[in-house]
Amino acid sequence: MNTVTINGQLLAPSKILCVGRNYAAHIEELGNEVPEQMVVFMKPNSAIGQTLQAEFGTPQPEPLHFEGELAFAVIGGELAAVGFGLDLTRRELQNRLKARGLPWERAKAFDGAALFSEFVPLPAPDALLGLELRINGALRQQGDSRLMLSSPAAVLRELRSFTRLSDGDIIMTGTPAGVGPVRAGATFIGRILADGNTLVEASWQAR
Repeated sequence: MNTVTINGQLLAPSKILCVGRNYAAHIEELGNEVPEQMVVFMKPNSAIGQTLQAEFGTPQPEPLHFEGELAFAVIGGELAAVGFGLDLTRRELQNRLKARGLPWERAKAFDGAALFSEFVPLPAPDALLGLELRINGALRQQGDSRLMLSSPAAVLRELRSFTRLSDGDIIMTGTPAGVGPVRAGATFIGRILADGNTLVEASWQAR
């Protein structure tokens, strides 16, 4: 089982629960409709990777797109820690599947489709959590929980309504505007901030 570091301890998530279309600007940039209900999909433990891939598949690799996200780790059924997550997407395949009304898993749940920083304890309950993604030093994505259509607490309530959350499970809360293709050789630095101060960061070089 693949593991992540949560509050200094290695844990193997049983699943990664992801919220789609949770930032209005991202919905607009992809030309999607605002959902009437929360959009939820899952990635398996096998999707957790360490290497940022620019392409996926054989014999004709498909370019991957990045989506930086606020991610939370669950302990005891509650949001216990926060980290930076990269949701990697086979966008061309996803668009074909969406056009046919088919599920997204082939475009979202492949091996190496989820990368994470370590997860650190949540700050004070009233702290404003945000994220930044810089690529080759340039700010590419920025957002915070105020911009979400569904807050982290609302996401947790919705997920609890239909599935059991195990210790170590990860919740990815959606991506702000600014997504795009991963370029081989590019350096990605993702940060999670609380009231503007960095809580945790991670870096990857795309291959």
